[in-house]
Amino acid sequence: MTIRFDGQVAIVTGAGNGLGRAHALAFAARGAKVVVNDLGGARDGTGASSAAAQAVVEEIKAGGGEAMANGADVTNYAQVEAMVAEAKAAWGRVDILVNNAGILRDKTFVKGSLDDFRVVLEVHLMGSINCTKAVWETMREQQYGRIVMTSSSSGLYGNFGQTNYGTAKMGVVGAMNTLKLEGEKYNVRINALAPTAATRMTEELFPADQLELMGPEQVTPGVLFLCSENAPNGEILCAGAGCFARTRIVETQGVFLGSNASPEAVAEAWDGAISDETGARALRQGMEQPAKFGKMVAAALKG
Repeated sequence: MTIRFDGQVAIVTGAGNGLGRAHALAFAARGAKVVVNDLGGARDGTGASSAAAQAVVEEIKAGGGEAMANGADVTNYAQVEAMVAEAKAAWGRVDILVNNAGILRDKTFVKGSLDDFRVVLEVHLMGSINCTKAVWETMREQQYGRIVMTSSSSGLYGNFGQTNYGTAKMGVVGAMNTLKLEGEKYNVRINALAPTAATRMTEELFPADQLELMGPEQVTPGVLFLCSENAPNGEILCAGAGCFARTRIVETQGVFLGSNASPEAVAEAWDGAISDETGARALRQGMEQPAKFGKMVAAALKG
């Protein structure tokens, strides 16, 4: 089975460089018409320039594809709405959204300012929400849509000096977990990507001999899969250096301690029944947890 995107329209944010550029080029190579969105700012989000996005568009056109550059600031909903309207005016639809735009303002929690924290949340979390909101009704109406949230191992597992970034990157997973349910009956599927790549945001983290193996293009196949017709829904795909893995949030079966449970009883059960991973499973939606607890209580009352 060959995955292609002929006749489809893809919006990729932060597509002037790095991961976004690799994604945009790959979508175009497989037949998609691509909106190359990039504010053109520095790594910390300051400044703006259309040069990077336009260069990617010219590269796509040189290869025989169709693309347009767009400099919308993903934190500005009016600009994002205008971007989506421009894509629909030119090509009639929007099938794919890859929320990739991001910035870094790394500092330890004690040294970082709340202003920097808010800016990082605005770009990564609210930027993803703004873009998703702007295409959501269109995708519902056309009964088709594929959306990717870009998460990170820093959000899933933590990373020293990245409280702001990690908070935002876990936030997009929370959004995905609910939107997968709301979009399902309209054939709108949403997934998360946790990439590892050497880009201008991360190149200082990798030794020189690893940089070639950590190129953004090694992540992009995962994005194309998550945006394909047969994509999963509500999954977290980790990708880097040609390696791919699946992250799942699982819950142990746990234990019923009764209505008179004490903190001492919780402490005693912590390393035992509470943490026992036998029967641990990923829950599809939040209400499965109280339903599970209800069954445990009912079983205990029956004796």
